[in-house]
Amino acid sequence: MSVVAVRSCPGLYCGRTELDDGSWSDCGACPRGFRTNASSYCMPCTDEPMLYDGLYLGFMVMLPMVLHWFFIDMVAVGKATKNILVQHICAFVEVASGTLVALLVLPPTGSIVLHVCSPKALSDWYTLLHNPQPDYKETLHCTQEAVYPLYTVVLLIYAFSLLMTITLRPWLLTWDSTNPGKKAIYCALYFYPILVLIHTVAAGLIYCSFPYIIIIISMMTSASHFSIKIEQSAPALLSSSLSNPRNLIILLGHWVVHGYGIISLTGFKELWYLSLVPAPAVFYIVTAQFTDPMKIHSD
Repeated sequence: MSVVAVRSCPGLYCGRTELDDGSWSDCGACPRGFRTNASSYCMPCTDEPMLYDGLYLGFMVMLPMVLHWFFIDMVAVGKATKNILVQHICAFVEVASGTLVALLVLPPTGSIVLHVCSPKALSDWYTLLHNPQPDYKETLHCTQEAVYPLYTVVLLIYAFSLLMTITLRPWLLTWDSTNPGKKAIYCALYFYPILVLIHTVAAGLIYCSFPYIIIIISMMTSASHFSIKIEQSAPALLSSSLSNPRNLIILLGHWVVHGYGIISLTGFKELWYLSLVPAPAVFYIVTAQFTDPMKIHSD
């Protein structure tokens, strides 16, 4: 691509596109898959995703999967463990296959490798708010996906995952007409649009803060899991966590998510922080006996 000196464009995201005759277009929004550089030229997105980008996408994929598992458990209380396990596996397949299809349809088509424009600032996610107004006259519209394709790939993942849910799950449930799993499908029809709305509005904020979100939520859900136990003594909590397979899986799941948040925050640079993964659970088990409301009232 030949680059000649041209006048820079106003605003952060307005750029010029090279035309077929070698000249440059007027200032405007860069085409999809391009982003303006410091000289106001629209350059193709050819960067490889950073570790942080991959962890962010992993978090956005994790959200619907965890919600699927939560609602499957919630509507199947007291039902056969085998049926619940099959639905959990099906939910994993739905989200994993939806993610795979979304990666395959994005350029380079047929490959799971992404070429991205790495985010450099929070404003990169909200180019709509940064359209310049030269000489305070007409607004120059330069709205584009400056973080291509980190914004649209999440929407594609959710769309394909929902499609897989309404395709695979009903077929699975036809084998057992008494299975209440259809209610979990209805829940998915609600939480997917909610996730899309949240991502549409707050994608940049989530990208910047998702490690903290993961750590805080994992601690809160870990505490809420222990708090529903009737017996709050340390031996009883420890015994129920280790002897009950379901409780053990939930505990290990919290630890995996907590470790994921720590890695997202540190980027494999200070791995000793992973030793703190069991800390929230241990802290609750040790201190729960001192915060039992029944003991406070009895004293």
